[in-house]
Amino acid sequence: MATSDGLHYIELSKSPIRFEPISKVTNVFYDDANQQVFAVRSGGSMGVVVKGPNDKNGITFRMEDRGEVISMKFSPDRRVLAIQRSSKSVEFINFQEDLTTDTAEYSQTCKGRSNQIKGFVWTNVGEIAFVTEQGIELFQINPEKKTLKNLKSMSISIGWHVWMSRSEGGLLLVATGQLANNLQPVYFNPGAMTKLPKFEVDLPTLPRQQKQPLMERDVTIAYIYGQLYIIVLRHQPRPGVAGAEVVLYQIQQHKEAPAKKTNVLKLEMSGRFAINVVDSLIVVHHQASKTSVIFDIHLDGETDGYVTTHYPVVSPLPIKPFKLLLPTLNIQQGQEKMEYTCELYSANWIVFQPDIVIDAKLGCLWNVERQLVPLVTMIPDKCRLIKFLLQRQNSKSVILDVCRQMLLPGQQARLPVISRVVDMLNQVYKTHLEAEMLALASETASQPDVHRRVIIDQSDMYTCVFSVLEDNVVSSFYCKLEIEFLFHSQYFSKYNLSVYIILFYFQHYLYELIINILVHNNCFYQLHQFLQYHVLSDSKPLACLMLSLESVYPPAHQLALDMLTRLATANEEIIEVLLSKHQLLPAVRFIRKAGITDTVSSRKFLEAAMNTEDNQLFYTVFKFFQQRNIRMRSSPVFQPGEHCELYVKHFEKLFGADALMPFSSST
Repeated sequence: MATSDGLHYIELSKSPIRFEPISKVTNVFYDDANQQVFAVRSGGSMGVVVKGPNDKNGITFRMEDRGEVISMKFSPDRRVLAIQRSSKSVEFINFQEDLTTDTAEYSQTCKGRSNQIKGFVWTNVGEIAFVTEQGIELFQINPEKKTLKNLKSMSISIGWHVWMSRSEGGLLLVATGQLANNLQPVYFNPGAMTKLPKFEVDLPTLPRQQKQPLMERDVTIAYIYGQLYIIVLRHQPRPGVAGAEVVLYQIQQHKEAPAKKTNVLKLEMSGRFAINVVDSLIVVHHQASKTSVIFDIHLDGETDGYVTTHYPVVSPLPIKPFKLLLPTLNIQQGQEKMEYTCELYSANWIVFQPDIVIDAKLGCLWNVERQLVPLVTMIPDKCRLIKFLLQRQNSKSVILDVCRQMLLPGQQARLPVISRVVDMLNQVYKTHLEAEMLALASETASQPDVHRRVIIDQSDMYTCVFSVLEDNVVSSFYCKLEIEFLFHSQYFSKYNLSVYIILFYFQHYLYELIINILVHNNCFYQLHQFLQYHVLSDSKPLACLMLSLESVYPPAHQLALDMLTRLATANEEIIEVLLSKHQLLPAVRFIRKAGITDTVSSRKFLEAAMNTEDNQLFYTVFKFFQQRNIRMRSSPVFQPGEHCELYVKHFEKLFGADALMPFSSST
């Protein structure tokens, strides 16, 4: 394992939560539902300090030492603290709004003399569940009266349990059977608990060896891509398989269906492992090699039609080294603190879901974080890399960097690869737009996306990729690249998806870039074809751009007029273009054909005709609008509001006053 390059795609949060380390007088507990660490000195008589990500200054209080503490957890609203000191009961302490404690404790025992409490979980504000050897007991707590009321009970023999908290309720997984591999999910809602179908975890069978029971430490509940999974670490390899495996069972949305085995992750190592889930990536830490490895179940793997087998996304690498500032005794040199390099993958580490690592002896709680930039050079397949990055949170800048690198001279990817990348970006954006339109059409508020994929829109691509590279990319390649993108426009139009491609990659300023590159490379034939066959969608800005190219490509003028005509909403623009080119008669024919003769400004036409200094043309246009006046008002006279006095005098000067009299035939 070479690490001289300093690459690390997994690191610990730079600002860990610091707490008093475990010692002879201090015990440390962790509540994964609230992500709080409890440092309890002398059973609480010398103080309890609670710290978590939302506790800026921590919570400090004292309580009476009534024996060794087994577990302690705050209710979700932090108004009641539950403390387990024995296997028969749980004590409770009320907290005021200012986090001061009530002096009196109260307690609740479990049912049955021979029964024992294996643990407890807060399922909701004011509701707590005891997990016992003989079942589950759900209680409603009344802090004011300091009493608990049994809401529901479930009889089941329990070996161990794992809990996953949600905003309201959660999932409790209890293990039953001699080998503890029969797992019973129990779903909690406010005031209720529902037993989901039981399922069995298959354990490997090796010759002349007994099956080992499934251990609590090897089972994890996690959300991955918005779906609930049971993650099982299988240490014993199956026959013909080297190393341990991670097996995923997906909890089905239909309550009558049992959890389904969907994925197997090949570790190809043996020893002690720990698992975190970060940004829907399964991170497996291996203590012996002091490395971590990541898996992405949305990347392609080997499948038999039922279960997909995955290998690590990239090779294992160690977590980035982490240093702490600790107090020092070297006062003579004026040093109050010294830098300490933390031992990674320490035997003192305890891992909690989804992304927590605790070193109780060091007194640190970290969040595990993933870094995307190092992975860019470690995943050579650009299509696989983009697919991976599109699933990650806050990955937009990295994706744009990859797209830009794919176009740089010397690093240019092949057009088929670029084509596939564009397909993926377009598809994600299309899905996003469909979801937005569905949400707008829905009468009810849309549910938030648990794992919202990054969206790359047309402005991102233009600003961060194409415009940046316009002067740096080999022109012929860039021209081919733009043409490749235009083929995607045809593809989307074929399937009635042109609205998405217009909103995505081919709005006006990217069209402008495409046209400028085609003109720069003298690709006028291709440009003409794209416009004539509507590969470039009609728009007023695009037509104006084509008009500006008339000096280098004369047919661009007519192409622009044809485009404006097709739009059917650009009559004013067409008139302005014709008049600016002194094409008065075509302009007159256009307004007659468009049926807007009665609404156009006569002054604008007469001014343009006079500026041509063509007396016959001025005469023809003047008489045309005289005929319009007769038809509309039975008089050839222009109204004062039309401001045509100057042009009437000019006509009279050229042709005499008698010529002002209208003639019967129309122009």
